[in-house]
Amino acid sequence: MIDLSRILADSLPIVRETGLWIQSMVGEISEVDIQYKGTNDLVSYVDQQAENRLKSGLLKVFPEAGFIAEESATGQEDIGEGYYWVIDPLDGTTNFLHGLPIYAVSVGLIYNKQPILGMIYEPNQDEMFYASKGNGAFLNDKSIQVSPAETLSTSLLATGFPYYDFSYQDRYLDLLKELMQKSHGLRRMGAASIDLAYTACGRFEGFFEANLKPWDVAAGKIIIEEAGGCVTNFSGGKDVIFSGEIIGAGPIFDEFLATLQRKWFLDK
Repeated sequence: MIDLSRILADSLPIVRETGLWIQSMVGEISEVDIQYKGTNDLVSYVDQQAENRLKSGLLKVFPEAGFIAEESATGQEDIGEGYYWVIDPLDGTTNFLHGLPIYAVSVGLIYNKQPILGMIYEPNQDEMFYASKGNGAFLNDKSIQVSPAETLSTSLLATGFPYYDFSYQDRYLDLLKELMQKSHGLRRMGAASIDLAYTACGRFEGFFEANLKPWDVAAGKIIIEEAGGCVTNFSGGKDVIFSGEIIGAGPIFDEFLATLQRKWFLDK
């Protein structure tokens, strides 16, 4: 049996140091340093070097684990059972490159495709969110819980907008229209890990997004769950990490999911 507490304690400084290094690189990137992985999908050498830093450090902490990481993923990986670090070295790259100080380092550890440990560090606020299975969720060493709000009508929600696959745009806009009328409003931070972390600590009552990758959600899922929330895919299933869909919330979860499903699956 692995010692999750030891792995977490040894990993947190690596995640923090990487985040602070990323922050130190603000303003150092020129247009020639930016590459396009796809439509509106930007990357720079900061993402790549940050990933290398994380891999190097985490390999020493837990050498038995494999890696699923954004900047080195090919899409052809055969992800089997066992332990994997799931890494987004710079979640919110577009924000970072535009000088918007909303980005984070997100690192999760999964076992048999389910997260058992998660760390999200937002360097501009110096906020470290973390959790391990069965041990609760924390923000800078203080215990956190999801919001106690019980209805959408008293909730502030977060989401992400389609930026490369627009095939579901109409469904998405229909859902936004309904949620705008039923809630205190919606926010789009531009970094899914931050949305998930803020949901875990009660700043948002809930979050949903589609077309996500494992590294977008692996850390945030376990942090919300350990903070007392519920996280599923849009069908209500537990396959979140590799489904591309996520919805997470506290007590509003059932109403939130039912509202999403009425709009999302209307034409299916």
